[in-house]
Amino acid sequence: MSRSAILLLIMTSSSLAVLWLSPGLEEGVAMLLKGASVIFGLGFLGALMAGRRIKFDPVLR
Repeated sequence: MSRSAILLLIMTSSSLAVLWLSPGLEEGVAMLLKGASVIFGLGFLGALMAGRRIKFDPVLR
C-alpha cells in the first residue's frame, strides 16, 4: 500500500471514529464529518487502484 493510501485510510478512520464516538455533535459538524469520510474513503480507493496500476510490472519473456 502506498503512503498516500495509508494516510487516506487513517484520515477516513479518524473522521468516522470521531463521528461515532461523539453522539452529541451538532448536525452541521456531523454532516461535515460524514462528507469528509466519504471523500477520504474515495481517495483511499483511488490511491489503492493507482498503486496497483503503477506497481504492476509483469515479466514477459
